Amino acid sequence: MLGRLNEEKVFKDPVHNYVHVQDATIWRLINTSEFQRLRRIRQLGTSYMTFHGAEHSRFSHSLGVYEITRKIISLFEQNHYTDWPKEEKLLTLCAALLHDLGHGPFSHSIEEAFHMNHEDWTCRIIMGNTEVHDILREVDPELPAKVASVIAKTYDKPIVVNLVSSPLDADRMDYLLRDAYYTGVNYGTIDVDRIIRLLRPYQDRIVVKESGMHAVEDYLMSRYQMYWQVYFHPVTRSSEILLRQIFRRAKELYRGQFQFKFMLKPLQGLFEDNVTVELYLQMDESLLQTAFMQWIGEEDDILSQLCSRFINRRLYKYVELETLDKDMMSEIKLEFQKAGLNPDYDLESDFPTDLPYDVFHPGDEASQKQILLLDRQERLLEISEVSDIVRSISGLHRGNKHLYYPEEKLKAALPMFSPAVARIFKS
Repeated sequence: MLGRLNEEKVFKDPVHNYVHVQDATIWRLINTSEFQRLRRIRQLGTSYMTFHGAEHSRFSHSLGVYEITRKIISLFEQNHYTDWPKEEKLLTLCAALLHDLGHGPFSHSIEEAFHMNHEDWTCRIIMGNTEVHDILREVDPELPAKVASVIAKTYDKPIVVNLVSSPLDADRMDYLLRDAYYTGVNYGTIDVDRIIRLLRPYQDRIVVKESGMHAVEDYLMSRYQMYWQVYFHPVTRSSEILLRQIFRRAKELYRGQFQFKFMLKPLQGLFEDNVTVELYLQMDESLLQTAFMQWIGEEDDILSQLCSRFINRRLYKYVELETLDKDMMSEIKLEFQKAGLNPDYDLESDFPTDLPYDVFHPGDEASQKQILLLDRQERLLEISEVSDIVRSISGLHRGNKHLYYPEEKLKAALPMFSPAVARIFKS
């Protein structure tokens, strides 16, 4: 039996209206210092520089994922679906709530800069000397390891993993709705209630009743649009590039014995590739922005200018190119160097790609990466087999390459470029 609260706790939520907490374990996990840290991590990293409303946190998203998961499980229980293992309820709710516990400041940007993985850190926090670990262990000594294995996608009951992590999971449904709401766009307005009503536990995985195909099509189209209109917005990519360059320069300086006027212990751990769970949990966006503010005053011009650009939103400009091969990039870098620019920091190429859906190919076995429809004869159909819309967006790697550069420096250097390279930046 789950330990129920004497009185249900309710969070007012702009996306789901209310988030209901009925279990004492969930309530205690929410109130841990590790989970409260997520209030200080933005859900969309640097997207607030492009969409000023995108200030929502990993905390609110994690509550939303928990709430969608709770609704799905409640529906399974109300309908007495025998393929859903009732004894896995608390485990699934805990995994849904804690799935983003390991996200670092500015989300994916810091992962790319330091080759980290937030799921690995989530598991380390759950299994480490933390409040979260202690609370889970009080319920069952094996519960921390079980929750970690669900997040790592190694748990021995695929249906639990499938509910928490799949092409049609609570995580994706919440972030599409929430990110669309806070960025002010309409692309992510999916009919999540209808999708939830049409989900079914079936043969060790979560499937969709065939009549829900059009709602799933809308969901996949929304995901496709959100990636290209919001997540891959070129201005957001510019701010992410600046962030990565700050990390790269600071690490170079630190390893080169540069004497920083300001340095914090968690950042030292990052630069030394020796971050403990304790140090990692001290890192949030306030800490990094404090460091950046102080580094504006450092004696290294490159680091100082990069931090000033980021803090004051003087982002790199960009040009869009249909083609950009290695030879062309080498030529542009050489021209930058001849003109007195630093090609390592004054030039960056970017080519975002996305796979909206892992389309089914004949002969493939339906995997956990695919969305299955359940027809009236209880046959499973992979959605791209029956949906023209899903086939049309699956496997697309659209988008042109972008070159990013500091506008004022490039304008000054433009007369020194060859005509061919100058034309690129005049277009």
